[in-house]
Amino acid sequence: MGAIDTPDSIFDVIVVGAGPAGGSAARAAAAAGARVCVLERSSMPRYKTCGGGLVGLSTDHVGIDLAGLVRATVSSLTMTWDGRYTVSRGRTDARPWLSMVMRTDLDAALLAAAQAAGAIVRTGVQVLGLLESGGDPADRQAGAVAPGADDDWVTVRVRGGADLRARVVIGADGASGRCGTHVGVRCDQVDVGLEGEFVVDAALADRWAGRLLIDWGPVPGSYGWLFPKGRVLTVGVIGDRAQGAALRGYYERFVERLGLTAAPRQHDSGHLTRVRAVDSPLRRGRVLVAGDAAGLLDPWTREGISFALRSGRLAGEAAAGAVGAPGAAGSVGSAALDAYPDRVEAVLGPEMAAGRKVLGAFTRRPGVMHALMSGPGTFGLFTRLIEGRTTVAHQLRRPGVRAAVAALSR
Repeated sequence: MGAIDTPDSIFDVIVVGAGPAGGSAARAAAAAGARVCVLERSSMPRYKTCGGGLVGLSTDHVGIDLAGLVRATVSSLTMTWDGRYTVSRGRTDARPWLSMVMRTDLDAALLAAAQAAGAIVRTGVQVLGLLESGGDPADRQAGAVAPGADDDWVTVRVRGGADLRARVVIGADGASGRCGTHVGVRCDQVDVGLEGEFVVDAALADRWAGRLLIDWGPVPGSYGWLFPKGRVLTVGVIGDRAQGAALRGYYERFVERLGLTAAPRQHDSGHLTRVRAVDSPLRRGRVLVAGDAAGLLDPWTREGISFALRSGRLAGEAAAGAVGAPGAAGSVGSAALDAYPDRVEAVLGPEMAAGRKVLGAFTRRPGVMHALMSGPGTFGLFTRLIEGRTTVAHQLRRPGVRAAVAALSR
């Protein structure tokens, strides 16, 4: 359906996707004074496969009150290697290492915060493609540019409705969304996660209350987890997609070992995570990508919420600057869009590079990694990473840590 320019079809910024990256981007742009519309293909709230553990970097950047969202907190950790060599430790004070939420609740709360900042939200809208005005002749010939349109606009084509237009589009529509394809995002690590939400009795819930389980898996580079959320336990495994059959077997044995095979399941699903290649673009013209749509997550832990929140905020700020929103800070006009990839690289690039190095060591030497991580000193380091009091990138600046990871990777 063609474009019909009305106040309901033209925006400063359109955000595609209402996950953590989309909610964070929409709120940042709207708070700066941009006219923002969020397009989400599902109705909200909606279920999203996700462990729901908020590491310290997530809670630091989420920007909303989590008091009503947290289902449980974790202050002790059990670590195993394929069910063996169990080590458990807890902290001596009452401060939790990790907060547990349901993504259904978190995404809805972030979207509500974006609405409170002034963003318009439209659900049940499927984006079919993006057409940019201006651009180079090659883009026009390839059909990636709207013919005859004014410069500096992006046309958003949606199923069953009139086209929308925006000065900037932020793609936050996930790893297989239209926006990443438009920008040309390239990923060189693809993993599959298998996860279930198990409803358990009071005795089993009490057994795991306040305690997180991490199991270094038998498939190279894989691991499993158990996150306690009251009477619901979130259990899953993740690893290289090429080892899909072996991961399915690992997941089934893991669930059986935990005594959950017969437990009722609220959800049981799988999903892919994709990690961007180092030189993959984060922008094409007036379209930016953030979060999973950009392949931004930790290559080792595959933690993505903190990456989504931070990259979403950076994208929202860049979009607000590009459209000259009154509350925008930093670069303005096209310079704000130009600066976005460098800002993401500066904030998230070192963490992703460090995660790749640790994943390489873990894949090659899982037993040694387990022994190291189980030691009192390194165990404390791991929990500081969870809390967000340090990062792997920061630790790899230490010569001893860097040498140890390099040795394990050989």
